[in-house]
Amino acid sequence: MTKGKTLPAFISDHKLTLLVMASFFAITSEGFAQQATEQGSFSISEPGIMIMILLFLLPLLIGILILVFKLKNLFRSIEKSDVKQEARNFAAYLNELDEEQLALVQKRKENLEYRTKANELSGTLPPEDARGLVVASIEHVSPQFIAPKRKALPRPAIDPRLTKLILWFIGTATFWLVFGTTIGEYLGIKFVAPDVDQVSWLSFGRLRPIHTNSVFWGWSSLAMLGLAYYVVPMVSNTSINNIKHGWLSLLFINASVVMGTIFLAAGINNGGGEFREYIWPVMLLFAIGIVLTLRNFFLTVAHRKTKEIYVSNWYVIAATMFVIVISIIAYVPYWQIGLGESIIQGYYMHQGVGMWFMLFTLGLIYYFLPQQLNRPIYSYSLGILAFWAQILFYTVIGTHHFIFSSIPWSLQTTAIVGSVGMVIPVVAGTANFLLTFRGGWNKLRDSYTLPFFLVGIIFYFTGSLQGTVEAFRYTNLLWHFTDFTVAHSHITMYGIISFFMWAGIYAMVPRLTGKEPPQLLVGAHFWIALIGLMFYNIPLMIGGTLKGLSWMEGKPFIDSVVLMAPYWLWRAIGGSMMWFAHLIFAFNLYKMIAKKTSPDIKDLALEYMEGENHDKHAQPSPSTM
Repeated sequence: MTKGKTLPAFISDHKLTLLVMASFFAITSEGFAQQATEQGSFSISEPGIMIMILLFLLPLLIGILILVFKLKNLFRSIEKSDVKQEARNFAAYLNELDEEQLALVQKRKENLEYRTKANELSGTLPPEDARGLVVASIEHVSPQFIAPKRKALPRPAIDPRLTKLILWFIGTATFWLVFGTTIGEYLGIKFVAPDVDQVSWLSFGRLRPIHTNSVFWGWSSLAMLGLAYYVVPMVSNTSINNIKHGWLSLLFINASVVMGTIFLAAGINNGGGEFREYIWPVMLLFAIGIVLTLRNFFLTVAHRKTKEIYVSNWYVIAATMFVIVISIIAYVPYWQIGLGESIIQGYYMHQGVGMWFMLFTLGLIYYFLPQQLNRPIYSYSLGILAFWAQILFYTVIGTHHFIFSSIPWSLQTTAIVGSVGMVIPVVAGTANFLLTFRGGWNKLRDSYTLPFFLVGIIFYFTGSLQGTVEAFRYTNLLWHFTDFTVAHSHITMYGIISFFMWAGIYAMVPRLTGKEPPQLLVGAHFWIALIGLMFYNIPLMIGGTLKGLSWMEGKPFIDSVVLMAPYWLWRAIGGSMMWFAHLIFAFNLYKMIAKKTSPDIKDLALEYMEGENHDKHAQPSPSTM
């Protein structure tokens, strides 16, 4: 692409084809040759910037489509009012007719409205449901403040012991979600009021790893494992291999997070990099729990009663194997010498997100999404393509966090190429999920789980491609080490993983307990979490871009700190909304698990009627007194 020529100039010259070709060659040529970026320069024609703009425009386009549908409904209402006015005019005309003309009109009306009785084959006897087969009625007895949602179907075949284990996984995961995000809420306040405390145990350097590790190993990992203990035996059509090992795994992982939290608060940490702050004895407990889980899942699949191994088990078992491998590589000091420390850190950090959380979660979605839509996954082949493509490309992209560092240039270029290659599994997976929705979009309005799935799919596409864009050399120079990366990590770990976890939990727990969550509060959880995430991410993306530009212009670092003040305020507001949504989710989970049930209005009404009738019969009549 010609230097100095911006995107609007190309569009005005009607050279879109040249623009696409130039963008392609700019990516490939700049990927293999180191070029100095002019200090302080910013061009919208940079490929990474252009792609990021497209990712921003995609949700905007969706919003415009929603607006179009709203306007369409508005026009329909106007049209209905016109029809009503025309009907009034027609009624006034009929009032002017004489009796003979009215008789003709009435006779014609009766002729046009003639219909068969539709009971020629069924008879005229009143219907009777002696077996209670009809479970839905047209009229709702309960007060309707929100649109009714479809209830989950119970699965009575689930082993009660397994149900108890799963609920403990989900319950402890929810505890770590509330705990970890409470720490995160306090950290957000510290950005706005940094002098809020002077206690060493509450310093940012200690609380931040407590927050990240709690939601990583506590919330996300335990929630994924809890859902997998439901999915793996379900798709294998067999029982879980060893429930006792499941309880041991739960114990070891929770012990790891508890001990890790205490050590981090006391200032005892590994110091080896982000997400591996736990010292090795603490991480060893987590590893033991994962090894027990891998053995459990592997033997369950080995004893399956189905011929094929469903794709969900491909993803789940592969992810469990990968997290063991990356933990060994990250904690064995053999490779961690000199630049090897940075290379291992990039590998561990990215494999933890992509090959543990993302790969595992995608396996769960390949079960829960078709199950909630009551239709098979659109393409099994696309699922397998995405599986192998993710293993091929994601395992080499860790060093794209160290562009322009002392790491060999060829290794940096390999990471960039691998990041671009991630487009294949992301597009394949997104297309597979959205095409599974085909013909079932109407089910969105009747379900409180499908909106969570849809938001997770959207963020899976946009967040993953955002990671690809950030790997380009120019965009990496602009955004890396700024708050833009913080926003990106929350789009992936929160927008994708957490929304998918909530979707799976809301889909699974009612099937285990037979109790639905309060629909109003599920809606509140969804919207407050989603809006809070937007309030959190968009300001940090804008502020992070401005911060990167100030660094490229060589301005003092303190200027970028002052610059971020209003954006950090929005970060605190969005984080507070997200934290409040987690409290709602915890309450919803309690309502789904608690033994106490709310009285049903229909049952109470029948009891009242029976009581009144009994009183009437019990009272003596006046004639007998």
